[in-house]
Amino acid sequence: MRDPIASERMVFVGGLHRSGTTPLAQALASHADISGLSGTGVSENEGQHLQNVYPKVRSLGGMGRFARHRRAHLTERSFLVSPESRAALLESWQPYWDLDKKFLLEKSPANLVMGRFLNALFPGSALVVVIRHPVAVALALEKWNPTIVAKNGRRRVTMVGMMENWVRAHTLLREDAAHLTRLKAVRYEDLVQNPTAELGAIGDFLGLESPPDASTIHSGRSRTYAERWDSLANGSLVQRRTRQRISERFGDAIATFGYDVDSLDEVSPWSGI
Repeated sequence: MRDPIASERMVFVGGLHRSGTTPLAQALASHADISGLSGTGVSENEGQHLQNVYPKVRSLGGMGRFARHRRAHLTERSFLVSPESRAALLESWQPYWDLDKKFLLEKSPANLVMGRFLNALFPGSALVVVIRHPVAVALALEKWNPTIVAKNGRRRVTMVGMMENWVRAHTLLREDAAHLTRLKAVRYEDLVQNPTAELGAIGDFLGLESPPDASTIHSGRSRTYAERWDSLANGSLVQRRTRQRISERFGDAIATFGYDVDSLDEVSPWSGI
């Protein structure tokens, strides 16, 4: 099939599940110059579900676990990097884009740890990632976390396991940053606090002539998660030990992103990725 798409048109959005990738992708795709995947019939219109080139998140352990899988971190050294892979991905996604738009957006959580791979297939493409407080991410995922094992075979992930997954994913992102020519990271907390400024900065990064519409971004439920997290400090012995273990094991790593593991209300300035 003829490949009419210049790599510079591609915009990939990534971030752990429940980090804000969907609202960000929807805000960007509402711009007159950007087409997101639509009408796909798959969950959240994520491109990962439409293709068979690279592993889907569910095959890597699913949400809350995938970044720790040895096959999750794809780079330019992967055997999957080939003209055939590029062509196959485009063939999977093209029917769901408006190809008359200047930029073509694909959103999948695992893009967070696949930037180098995507950049190798699409040189000059942009990667926009969303980062959110790991405790909020973990608590938000509880809705989909099975008690023991789900019907599809997905096993329960502990709070500690989710934190390990968060730290692993963002450590990989930070290491990959030196290899990426067009990377923009935004924190969810900053996005919902000042969507006009954050979306404007992303628009400038992409080279949009006008900023994306900030009215589509609404504050999340971090206050609810903060109350739940605070309650663990006075909960059962297991809950108290879990919270203490997370603070001791991951507090320093999380702090480098401007987060206080003991308080979801504390978001400090950060230097970015």
